[in-house]
Amino acid sequence: MLKILLLEDDAILSETLIELLESESFEIFHVQNGKEALDATFANTFDLLLLDVNVAHINGFELLESLREAGETTPAIFITALGDIASLSHGFAIGADDYIKKPFDFDELLVRIHAILRKSYKSYTDELKVANFRFFIQKEELYKDAAFIALSPYELKITKLFFQNINTTLPKERIFDTLGDGKEISEGALRVHINKLRKIGLPIDTIKGIGYRLAQA
Repeated sequence: MLKILLLEDDAILSETLIELLESESFEIFHVQNGKEALDATFANTFDLLLLDVNVAHINGFELLESLREAGETTPAIFITALGDIASLSHGFAIGADDYIKKPFDFDELLVRIHAILRKSYKSYTDELKVANFRFFIQKEELYKDAAFIALSPYELKITKLFFQNINTTLPKERIFDTLGDGKEISEGALRVHINKLRKIGLPIDTIKGIGYRLAQA
């Protein structure tokens, strides 16, 4: 299930957005101020940041700017009443992937969210293929031929990362960061998860001394 951090201090809008996004099978982590949002990014891994700007403690602009400076690459959309060109320009300059002015059409927001999530997989479609495997981005489901493959939470995180970076060598440190969510993962545990994915047939290469790569012939 794709996980979204929602930073929004308007109770009515928050409730509406949570209901809307959960109906689309997203998992929502809702916070009301920038400090809570910053803490949440340290303790969790998100697929998307949905950020209001005018919130307490740390505003949305300051939050995203600090996250980008720290190397956080999670896609981010600003949802804000600030519609002037200067604010729009600043939002994109500090690393936003999209910017939508309140009030907005909820269907438009969903279209933008799905487009950005596909972009994070470097894809224009919802379906990614490697060998005889298919990974569906929105549902986060893996199939081998026509058969659904059940994955543990850690295996799913690794699979998502590989499909986001097909034919790209992933350093072990990056995989550890993805799996951690604030917890330490051992190299031995990572090897166990990789071997389980290999047993179902995923073509994962070991790049000696560096990490792993999902290879597409």
